[in-house]
Amino acid sequence: MTAAEQAALERAVRSSSERMDRVRRAKAVLAVAQGEAFAGAARQAGLRSGSAVAALVQRFNRQGLAALDIAAGRGRRPTSGATVRARIVATAQRPPERRQDGTATWSLSTLRRALRKGDLPTIGTSTIRRVLQDAGSSYQRTRTWCPTGTAQRVRKTGSVTVSDPETEQTRG
Repeated sequence: MTAAEQAALERAVRSSSERMDRVRRAKAVLAVAQGEAFAGAARQAGLRSGSAVAALVQRFNRQGLAALDIAAGRGRRPTSGATVRARIVATAQRPPERRQDGTATWSLSTLRRALRKGDLPTIGTSTIRRVLQDAGSSYQRTRTWCPTGTAQRVRKTGSVTVSDPETEQTRG
C-alpha cells in the first residue's frame, strides 16, 4: 500500500460525510494493513465475515482505492434503455390526439395506454413516472405532466410559455 493510498483511507475513515459502506471498507483495509487478521478486521469494520474482508483486500490489491466503491454489476439492471426513455419523453411532450389517444391531457394511465399500443406492450406507470421525473417533468395540479419550471399563461396577446429562472436551484 502506498503512502497516498493509506492517507486516502485514513481520510475516508475520519470523514463524517463519507458513505458508511466506504468507511467500513476503508477501516477493514487499514486494519489488515496494520497486521490484523481478516476476522478481526471484519469485527473492527462492522462487516460480517473474514472472507468478505479477504475478497475486499484482493480487490484493493488489484484496483486500489476504487475497491472502496460498490462493485460494478450490483443492483437491479435497468429494464428500459435510452431509446425507450426517449420514446416515453417524446410521447409525453406531444399533445394527445383526442380520437386516437382518447384524452385531451396526458395522465400516467393514458400515457401507458398510448405507449402499449405501440412497441412497448409491457411498460408500467411507475416506469413512465420515473422516466418523466428524471427528464425534468413533474405532475401538475391539472393532472398533466409538464416540464418543471415552465407554465402556460394566457395573455391578451395569446398564450405564452413562462419559465422560472430559479428552477434548477430549487430542485437541488
